[in-house]
Amino acid sequence: MAGRHFLFVPGPTNVPDRVLRAMVVPMEDHRSPKFPELTLPLFQDLKKIFKTTDGQVFLYPSSGTGAWEAAFTNTLSPGDKVLASRFGQFTHLWIDMAQRLGFEVQVLEEEWGTGVKPEKIEEILRADKSHQIKAVTACHNETATGVASDIGAVRKAIDAAGHPALLYVDTVSSLASLDFRQDEWGVDLAISGSQKGLMLPAGLSVLSASPKAIAASKKATSKRCYFDFEDMTKANATGYFPYTPPLPLLYGLREALKILSEEGLDNVIARHHRLAGGVRAAVKAWGLQPCAKEPKWYSDTVTAIVVPPGYNAVDVISTAYNRYNMSLGAGLSQVAGKVFRIGHLGDLNELMLLGAISGAEMAMADVGIPVELGSGVAAAQAHYRAANAAAKAEKAA
Repeated sequence: MAGRHFLFVPGPTNVPDRVLRAMVVPMEDHRSPKFPELTLPLFQDLKKIFKTTDGQVFLYPSSGTGAWEAAFTNTLSPGDKVLASRFGQFTHLWIDMAQRLGFEVQVLEEEWGTGVKPEKIEEILRADKSHQIKAVTACHNETATGVASDIGAVRKAIDAAGHPALLYVDTVSSLASLDFRQDEWGVDLAISGSQKGLMLPAGLSVLSASPKAIAASKKATSKRCYFDFEDMTKANATGYFPYTPPLPLLYGLREALKILSEEGLDNVIARHHRLAGGVRAAVKAWGLQPCAKEPKWYSDTVTAIVVPPGYNAVDVISTAYNRYNMSLGAGLSQVAGKVFRIGHLGDLNELMLLGAISGAEMAMADVGIPVELGSGVAAAQAHYRAANAAAKAEKAA
């Protein structure tokens, strides 16, 4: 099909041309004296993205799932108790992993379309007088439903309960897109992946561990090898890795971090909020609803859109792909066939999103969903014009 494919799934995201070019490098000796010139600055620059001065950053050649396994196995022992909220496919997967790794998981079941409930976490931790719970997991942004949770409130809940549990946070679809503050929010293990806000291909996981998490890793007895913190720490200290690193991804990461620095992280976060607002305006104009139940749950990186009763979201997705050369995100598990998702994170701007909104609008009309052509596009245009004018006035003030 002629023209460029429109990729609007919530990951992998579009890779900037600068990053693609930076990754086209000849192979080199990853044990050479010069290699640390590439790697050591990466660890420091990633700490700025996590907003941590105390955290230790690890880079693994894996998806974000590998970083989750690293977080669990390095800091917990077999049989340790984990408190986890489940409200979407990815929160479910982290629970499944914890159980398969041999940990006892107490699951807080929440309605899909909502997120972490700090008050429930506080209540359970207050009742845990003997501190059997060693870990609390929270997904900052549940990609399946387009729900963002208040991680700062989770930390306040843990502190209010006076509980020593470690706080683990999935930032896979939020890092470098939503406001995230590891040190301020007391996050002990923050996990992410390369293929979303960091604007890289999949294949690199990123983990930032607090001093408390590093101390826990000295006592934890879970078996680990490939993801062992100690092996990585020893090698990383001088800029090396205990095994062959993914060289092109490291060069791509260096360029992606440059791009984020040039725009400014606060501006990146503000851009994502502005762009997400246009998508939500379009959904409202279509007469549809997001999967997120209330505005407080709205995600600035992905919107899951509920199709009307009697329609199948799979038809919208396949029509968009086959007729208009555009990829939309599918509904997963409980929301399969009920929602389609527009990813709005990473390297994108207003005009790109207007193309996605237009394509979704046509695909919905093609399968019979009663939307007025142009309504969503017009609503998003109005939102973007007003938001940009407000931003310009704020800068001038």
